Amino acid sequence: MSTQARSDVEAQVLEVVRNLIGEIIGEEYLLDLTIDLETSFEDDLEMESIEFVKLGAKLTEYYGGKVDFAGFLSELDLDEIISMRVGTVVNYVVDATT
Repeated sequence: MSTQARSDVEAQVLEVVRNLIGEIIGEEYLLDLTIDLETSFEDDLEMESIEFVKLGAKLTEYYGGKVDFAGFLSELDLDEIISMRVGTVVNYVVDATT
């Protein structure tokens, strides 16, 4: 995949992730936030663990079995999960689906 093609796919996945986050925590909460690849789930979005689990379930529902978010998380340590940024999820989904 060319660099431009990957950037295009990342932008599409970012939009999906952004919409799913909005469904989970509420679009009104996102009105004052810009979600990009550097947005932190913990510090910027203040997502609770149950909301993070919901995001994983929605990603698997949207992308199908290729996206095993629970399996992806199981390979990370707690500090990596706590400090995770949206870009980490986007890159995981792009790698899993292409």
